[in-house]
This record gives sequence, structure tokens and C-alpha cells, in this order.
Amino acid sequence: MRIGLFTIAGGAPLDDLVAQARLARDAGLASAFFGHGSSFDALTTAALAGREVPGIEVGTAIVPTYPRHPLALASQALTAQAMAGGRLTLGIGPSHRPIIEDGHGIPYDRPARHTREYLTALRPLLRGEDPAHRGETLTAVGAVDAPGTTPPPVLLSALGPTMLRIAGELADGTVTTWTGAAAIADHVVPRITAAAEAAGRPAPRVLAGVLVALTTDPDAVRREIADRFAAAADLAAYRAALDRQGLAGVHETVVAGDEAAVAAELRRFADAGATDLLIAPFGDAARVLEFAASLG
Repeated sequence: MRIGLFTIAGGAPLDDLVAQARLARDAGLASAFFGHGSSFDALTTAALAGREVPGIEVGTAIVPTYPRHPLALASQALTAQAMAGGRLTLGIGPSHRPIIEDGHGIPYDRPARHTREYLTALRPLLRGEDPAHRGETLTAVGAVDAPGTTPPPVLLSALGPTMLRIAGELADGTVTTWTGAAAIADHVVPRITAAAEAAGRPAPRVLAGVLVALTTDPDAVRREIADRFAAAADLAAYRAALDRQGLAGVHETVVAGDEAAVAAELRRFADAGATDLLIAPFGDAARVLEFAASLG
């Protein structure tokens, strides 16, 4: 199982975000993925990190699709791929109704259909082809010419059965959040793998995002996470994922404790079939990343 860093592209100056990618690489991790927030653009941040920090995969987890037409995202992603020296992985997803509809003023209609059509248009565009797509939710006609650039792999954020099926059929894998090892084993891996096999596609990557803290007081960490991220549990996709796991809140997915406890829990993700673990360090980031790298 490959182990990488996850951090939000915001809350710190750009140079600090690049420094986090460098810290991950120097600790021996395989990747650095940047999440979308209300600050710096995640894809541009990944491109910069890839250019400044050789020897590590960079990616997004994730770029919201609704505000970005596939033609526009393909152009930006291929530019980022060129900047990163071919080490970019593009993670996309439909985001959440309150963000898209209330924030952007874009109707959050039929997100599964939108996602299927988006990937149907995006993948040919990344290959320099014209998808000539005229669907129910979007039209994409034209091509993007990016000389000398290879198409980046595409991941889809997927937690529910329908999205996992789409990820298996049309993407190169999935990236999860607020999902424990048991759900990876029992729900995520079987569904996306079956969908990929039925579509005649290679075995998908499963990137499991997890918040990790090395601490002598794991209960205090979980209380702080519960306070900080309480609103996440009200988002429909996260609420459904938590309900499937029998969990009340996102804090119950946190991996926290001493080194032995954290090591045992992280190994469960490998046993569950995750191909990658994206660690969001809580507390002493350098210590968490170095310890995680020692397990990989």
C-alpha cells in the first residue's frame, strides 16, 4: 500500500503548501494530494508542488465538477500535468448541494447523471480527442491540444453504490473520506472492483483518506475533530456514508493513539484492499508523516 499526504489547498501560504509536499517526499511518502477549499485552487497548487518537488506524485482530492466545464478542466489539467512533469493524478467529484447550489448558484440536479456525462466527456478531452458529447446534463464539443503531454489518471470521489459503480466503469479509481477500514473492505473495494471488471477495465486504485494523530489522548483529539468538522456530518453524501458504518460523526473515523495503536489501525486499510492511504496529519505533521512512511 502506497502512503501519501493529504492537505487542503488553503489555510497556509502557497510556499507552505509546497513545503508540505517536500516534507512528505523527504519523509519517504509516495504522494501529496490537495483538497479543494475556499482558498487556493487545488489543481494549480498540485501543479506548483509537482514542479517544485520532483520525485513525488501530486494530485487533487478533489476538484468540484459543476463549476468547471470539461473543456476548461481538461485544459487546466493538461497544463498542470505538463508543469508536474507527468506526475499528476486528477481527482474530481460533484461536491455537495449546499456548496454548488447555495454557493455557486448552479442547480445540483441529477449528480450521478452529471458525473457519468462529465467523465464521458473529460476522458477523451484529456487524450486530445473531441468527445462530441451532447447529453442530458452537459454538452462538450471540441478538443484540447496539449503537445507532448500525457493524460493524467482520473479518480472519482465515490462513497455510495451508484458513484462507486461510475468510478469503476469510467475512472481509474476512487478517493474516499470519512471512511474507516471496515467500510473500505466491505463496501468500497467490492463495488468498485466489480464495476471495473464488468466494464473490462484494469483493477482500480482505492485511495483512502484518513485523519491521523499520534497522541496520548485520542479522546481529546476526537472531541476537537467533532467540534471542528461537525457540519460535515450534515452533508448528504457524508451522512449516508457514516450511517452505513453505524457512526454518529466524522470524528469516529479518526485514527488516533500511540504508535502501536495507529500502526495497527493503518495496517487494517492495507488488509481492506486500499491501494493508497492519504494521511491528513493532525498535530505534529512531521512526526505523523515520518511514522506513516516507516510503515509503508
